[in-house]
Amino acid sequence: MDIRAALKNGIGQLRDARVPSFTLAAELLLLHALGRDRTWLYAHLEECVPDAIAEQFQALIARRAAGEPTQYLTGKQEFWGLEFEVTPDVLIPRPETEHVIEVALDRLALREVRAGRPQTTSGEGFLIADIGTGSGCLAIALAKELPEATFYATDSSAGALLVARRNAVRHGVPERIHFVECNLLEGLESLVTSHRSPSFHLIVSNPPYVGRRETETLSIEVRKHEPESALYGGEEGYELYADLISQAVRNLKPGGILVLELGHNSLPAVQPLLDAPAWANVGVTNDLAGIPRVIVAERSGAQL
Repeated sequence: MDIRAALKNGIGQLRDARVPSFTLAAELLLLHALGRDRTWLYAHLEECVPDAIAEQFQALIARRAAGEPTQYLTGKQEFWGLEFEVTPDVLIPRPETEHVIEVALDRLALREVRAGRPQTTSGEGFLIADIGTGSGCLAIALAKELPEATFYATDSSAGALLVARRNAVRHGVPERIHFVECNLLEGLESLVTSHRSPSFHLIVSNPPYVGRRETETLSIEVRKHEPESALYGGEEGYELYADLISQAVRNLKPGGILVLELGHNSLPAVQPLLDAPAWANVGVTNDLAGIPRVIVAERSGAQL
């Protein structure tokens, strides 16, 4: 069987199984089996596929047709222009999560302008926390954008932290990101603070925000294969935000920035939590579908 026939066969099987983006999925799985890139693939469509690789490709197609995500089968996903390792221990990074990076960088730049400093910053002297880091995509993307900042990235999953550490090494930032196994920000204070004042200039998080009552509405790829601890935020989905925001109050410096990703229906529950003297300059950013996706606030100097 040549490459053209193998690809056509894979596309047909995934189409029949009603797999979303079946052509792209078949291409990615064949590229993974061959160990080649797309340019090579379409320049060698008449080349014969070795039997061992054809069997491997067919096994991957069968697993994808059964609902296993392409990203877990290939072990990678692109985010912020960077390639990340992903395994079933971590949530697959989504494009909408890139809005967290955009909002964080915009707010940091705005703060510099308010202070009369240049709009761009290297992050020198900044201490940044990524809560529920998963694959490490937020912390690592910000570390690439802010090359002089120091990061703490937490997760309650030891398996996720192993993946995140490997991604930090892959992208050349392992010395600048400290990975900590804990729930939300618990335990960070003793690690990063040698005095009683709050430590962080920026806290970002893509917390679990899917409600368990929504389980049956999720695709099989999500429902059966992505880690529940990274997916579900409680029965309604927004239960973790109250603890996350209250912990952020204690750990952000005055003027520090909190950036949170939102679930598709969580804004009405989350926004009132920031309607308090401790917070100022609250803003909401919609994703490309018009859904409120990111909420941002700055820590005021007011005492609770």
